[in-house]
Amino acid sequence: MHSVKLCPSMMCVNPVKLAETLRTFEDGGIEYLHIDVMDGHFVPNFTLGTDYCKALHNISKIPLDYHLMIEDPEDRISWFEIHKDDVVSVHAEATRQLQRTIDRIAEAGGKPIAAINPATPLCAIEEVLPYLWGVLVMTVSPGYAGQKLVESTIGKIRHLRTMLDERGYENVRIEVDGNVSYPNMQRMREAGADMFVIGSSGFLTTDDAQTIAAGIGEFRKIR
Repeated sequence: MHSVKLCPSMMCVNPVKLAETLRTFEDGGIEYLHIDVMDGHFVPNFTLGTDYCKALHNISKIPLDYHLMIEDPEDRISWFEIHKDDVVSVHAEATRQLQRTIDRIAEAGGKPIAAINPATPLCAIEEVLPYLWGVLVMTVSPGYAGQKLVESTIGKIRHLRTMLDERGYENVRIEVDGNVSYPNMQRMREAGADMFVIGSSGFLTTDDAQTIAAGIGEFRKIR
């Protein structure tokens, strides 16, 4: 399987301690900063915007993991300053032009990921698999932190990994987002996931740098 990559959810980071927390992430070898972009339409919440993303690029070398929970993302990719190591997730449910959106992410220099909600079947993304860097399986309904795991998504991760491998897409990564606690991450990893969005269920239960660093160390034990 692919090596494990940790992607802390920046909406769970105390903005007052942003610089200190980013240093902790860098020291802990964090691979991506997960950016939840919500428009209040596709999901019932507003979160991080374009200026915040630009600021992160200016103050940290860690690539960004854009999670665009917005309607009609194909018309908004140009709003974001996408660097060559950044990954960009768009929801299959949020666009009538999934292929066009994926193409625009690639043209902007990003690595395209198709995201699907817990109730969305895998067949919704079958036709775009050849163009994807990864698939993001939501293990909760998107919009808020602190939700309970949708149990059926563990089997969905396993089914997706099997489908990818059998069809020759072994290099496509599986990212998971939602209630990624230590025990849940172990189950998700065993099912075939390799990128993990860590938020209030994981090591971002606090803004204390030492506690976060210790939490990163614990999550690194999962191989």
